[in-house]
Amino acid sequence: MLAAQQIEPSEKARIRSLPIEFWPEADRRAWMSACQPSQRLKRGGAGSHLKPITLSDLERRYGYFLDFINRRGLLDPTKAAGGHVTPENVDTYLEELTARVGSVTVQGSICKLRRACELVDPTCDMSWLADIEKDLALVMRPRSKTDRWVLTEDLIEAGLTLIAEAENSRKMSKLAQARQVRNGLMVAMLALHPIRLKNFADLEIGRNFVEIKGSWWIVLSASETKEGRPDERRIDDLLQPALDRYLKKYRPFLAGADQSTTALWLSSNDGASMSYAGVERVLTETTRTTVGIPVSPHLFRTAIASSAAIHGGANPHLASALLHHTDPHVTEAHYNRASSISAGESLRSIIQGYIKD
Repeated sequence: MLAAQQIEPSEKARIRSLPIEFWPEADRRAWMSACQPSQRLKRGGAGSHLKPITLSDLERRYGYFLDFINRRGLLDPTKAAGGHVTPENVDTYLEELTARVGSVTVQGSICKLRRACELVDPTCDMSWLADIEKDLALVMRPRSKTDRWVLTEDLIEAGLTLIAEAENSRKMSKLAQARQVRNGLMVAMLALHPIRLKNFADLEIGRNFVEIKGSWWIVLSASETKEGRPDERRIDDLLQPALDRYLKKYRPFLAGADQSTTALWLSSNDGASMSYAGVERVLTETTRTTVGIPVSPHLFRTAIASSAAIHGGANPHLASALLHHTDPHVTEAHYNRASSISAGESLRSIIQGYIKD
């Protein structure tokens, strides 16, 4: 059975979400059962009421926990479903999480671990884990974004510059060129079309990334979005030429011998579709080296909300529309920040005027 296979030590050293084929058999079967959709006159699994994107997120978070257990040599393929989720294991898992991620991510990871565990074993008593979750919620503090704040125009410029540098280079290998064009396009596209990372990483040609009358569109169904509403975005004309060259020249090179994959973003290592974590890593590291600040995918959304507030302040609903928000309070912080910046710039102009006099 795949679930009982040993994972190489080199793989254990890298933190990742353990693929479901390596889960203990009971966990794997219970999860697949929980995800069974309901049918006419037949009830579905415990998670059948959840959106596929939510189930995918919970599976990924549960996989991170099992990966932690595996890296410590404690993964028992004979354990019952949810059997690894014990107070002792969660305590040590919390120690690792706290050392490498922020308090908001720690709380979210424990919350989703509990939800996933309740799906694989609906009879389990997770009240003790819910108590830990509540305690973490009391002390979590969102990390300040002040030192990581970049405007959308800076991100777009960085992405397009990377593409131009790669295509004009006479020293880079073809693989390096293809990789840099891909990275630049990813940065510029997410900057202009800030969909959520789950959707961005999952873009697939012909399914949710389609060509309509000569233009490329992102077409997300209601089941794919967090808000439960369809989201359709035409790729901006600024990016269409670079996108066309990527699709016709650089993406086929990345794909290599197997041209059958339909994923938009391909790995430069093996031509396979890039994972959620892989896309996140490329975006963060590419912005670190280009704009000097590691801009996470979520901060791309902060960037466009702030840019909309600064450049389009007369349209208070612009950011909400761009981010597909239903609650206007979500973007209020960005407008408040923009107002502060505008006020600061006005004061600076006044002071400079007096100094010149």
